[in-house]
Amino acid sequence: MRAIAYSEFGSADVLSLTDLPDPHAGPDSMVVEVRAAGLNPVDYKIRQGHLDGLIDTHFPAVPGWDVSGVVVESGLDTPEFSVGDEVFAYARKDVVAGGTLAERVAVPVRTAALKPAALDHEQAASVPLAGLTALQVLRRLGVTKDSCVLIHGASGGVGSFAVQIARHLGAHVVGTASDRNHDYVCDLGADHVTYGEGLVERALRSCPTGFDVIADFAGGSSLDNTVALLSPTGVVGSIADPRARTEFGGHYIWVRPDASDLAHLARLIDDGHVNVHLDGVYPLQRAADAYRELEGGHTRGKIVVTIP
Repeated sequence: MRAIAYSEFGSADVLSLTDLPDPHAGPDSMVVEVRAAGLNPVDYKIRQGHLDGLIDTHFPAVPGWDVSGVVVESGLDTPEFSVGDEVFAYARKDVVAGGTLAERVAVPVRTAALKPAALDHEQAASVPLAGLTALQVLRRLGVTKDSCVLIHGASGGVGSFAVQIARHLGAHVVGTASDRNHDYVCDLGADHVTYGEGLVERALRSCPTGFDVIADFAGGSSLDNTVALLSPTGVVGSIADPRARTEFGGHYIWVRPDASDLAHLARLIDDGHVNVHLDGVYPLQRAADAYRELEGGHTRGKIVVTIP
């Protein structure tokens, strides 16, 4: 099968289109014919060697954890799915090796759900990691109706889902995003969007007593103003900055594959509560260019790679 792979850590230049053996279905996994694979920043951080020691990489490594496609082979004990089912998955495994930027991928059933009927495969492939991250972070931080929520990185892949999910839960949502993305974040459901100098003062106009929840999906300097923005009983969580836990007593969160959570996201999408925005769609042979765009750091929504 055709696949994108790399045999050493490095930049996007180490990626190449190659031929690899087809995967097989294990006892609790299935083989999915890939129609589209979603890209995430963790993919290139692994490829650059930044997670070496946390997750083992077996070369040649095929990147990618997000997938949407069709089941073509079932495992010995996979009653949840049948050949021909359209599925999507956050197909993270214990090691980095057989990822989703390939014509076929082995997918553990614990990571998969039926594809939302409202989405095509390109759109569905953009959902799993980012959507699950948003859902699990907001749940961990206790977002409920009337919570006052500040979302850093509101226009990015995870932030775009978080704004919509928080709004659906009935929260009052303020997002941070660059000026060019303000209208986009408001269209997602944010009550207010702010950025740059004067952020604290502008944000607190929406929640004068401080925010019940601060969810950081951007990292960098985003949490520098946490003390000024958080209410006395508020909680902070981040996927990018360990200070959320070490300095502010909150949560540093790593998303987990969860089939039931993914099915919940599918229902939110099919019921019209969550929409998907694609910033770029690339063919498999241009996967390196897709990663270069993602690494530029200015993505609105998600980037996916298609496999004809």
